[in-house]
Amino acid sequence: MYLLGLDLGSSSVKGSLLSVDSNKTIASSFFPKKEMKISAEKSGWAEQDTELWWSNLKLVVQDLMSQTKIAPEDIKGIGISYQMHGLVMVDKNQKAIRSSIIWCDSRAVEIGRKAFTEIGDQKCLGALLNSPGNFTASKLKWVKENEPQNYEKIYKIMLPGDYIAMKMTGEINTSISGLSEGIFWDFSKKEVASFLLDYYGFDHSFIPNIAPTFGKQGELNAQAASELGLKYGTPVTYRAGDQPNNAFSLNVLHPGEIAATAGTSGVVYGVSEEIKFDPLSRVNTFAHVNYNKEINRLGVLLCINGTGILNAWLKKNIGDDKLSYNDMNNLAATIPIGSEGLVVLPFGNGAERMLKNRDLGCQFLNLNFNVHFSGHLIRASQAGIAFAFKYGMEIMQETGIKAKVIKAGNTNMFQSQIFRNNLAGITGANIELYDTDGSQGAARGAGIGAGIFSSFEEAFSGLQKFDTVEPIQEKLSTYNEAYLNWKSHLEKFLNCVY
Repeated sequence: MYLLGLDLGSSSVKGSLLSVDSNKTIASSFFPKKEMKISAEKSGWAEQDTELWWSNLKLVVQDLMSQTKIAPEDIKGIGISYQMHGLVMVDKNQKAIRSSIIWCDSRAVEIGRKAFTEIGDQKCLGALLNSPGNFTASKLKWVKENEPQNYEKIYKIMLPGDYIAMKMTGEINTSISGLSEGIFWDFSKKEVASFLLDYYGFDHSFIPNIAPTFGKQGELNAQAASELGLKYGTPVTYRAGDQPNNAFSLNVLHPGEIAATAGTSGVVYGVSEEIKFDPLSRVNTFAHVNYNKEINRLGVLLCINGTGILNAWLKKNIGDDKLSYNDMNNLAATIPIGSEGLVVLPFGNGAERMLKNRDLGCQFLNLNFNVHFSGHLIRASQAGIAFAFKYGMEIMQETGIKAKVIKAGNTNMFQSQIFRNNLAGITGANIELYDTDGSQGAARGAGIGAGIFSSFEEAFSGLQKFDTVEPIQEKLSTYNEAYLNWKSHLEKFLNCVY
């Protein structure tokens, strides 16, 4: 028996086949080999053709089947992970009315800000746990105001993963987790947020039926089975947005557990059982994959725009792109904790939500031409990235997230020992590294939803820990001193009015 996991990103579609017997991934694939096209008719816009998603997903599935030569009937469940916050609208014939307005599109910012003010911050944060912001609901309001001819055609609205599931099964449904990420879920009443639909003037019938995150969400219809090369009737049994799913892929399900990524941007995703919110809306809270009306499992999401992009910038500009990342780490290792006074604020990739949407730019402070060289720049930058994570995690702690362990994939910045030791040293948490990704998590989710795995523990029995990084006890005070110095410089900038 095998399980198929699919992960729809904005750059590519990834897929994995998981063997139930060995609980190991037997094949992986992704398409396109270059990034998927994102259209931007105006500055700040970002759209993708939904058929582009489907065509690349078909290539992924066909490649996996070609690699493994397994029989289609041996696939017993399909799981879907997808880029969050996008808007897809379909008519009664299940045809997309227009391209999807995806997660990084910012056209609805002012709409969300106005809603937050007029509905009231206490009502929004108390019920939605977020500001309406630039999320799916606000994007739909933009369509209503600016494209009435498209709005009038709407039968159902959905998230990108809902659309993929519809293409597979012909059934239109969504999940509580999905509704929460679109800001359509009222956590106080544990139902669809009628007050927000009414405020925006949306027809309540636009919202699809709710299916479980884990469980049967439909079966492959004849057309989809033919296009994918799979068996008619194969069940779709799991669906979740990419950040909850990435946490799930690391077996992050319980309070005190945190999943982290540090690619171009960084994400810290923690699980809480408390219905709390950040009054300044610097972090976002959504229903986690194992949330239900009886048990609170909330995913608190912190995004840091300026993380690995700084490390990549240094690689390109310090060594004329001739230095490898390993070379950079070796240079940084020669520099003591604190970088001999050099401080780097790594915020050079746009406005930072955790800094209340301030755009500080990247700052190199206390640079001394007689003391500091390239190794200092690298060490201070990697430390600055780790410190930004710590600063954000302090905000998350106010919402009930208390880090005991940080789980991450062994990729990007987490491959740097300097970065890992910095992060462990200032948080006091163990860092566990795993070799997994979102498509593998989606495959395991499909196994739970199909009843093939009887528990989360069984589903993750094949997930192997790559390494554990423990805080170096004798260096904790030195790391903390460096962090407090960094934090004092950051707060001076935040208190300035430009």
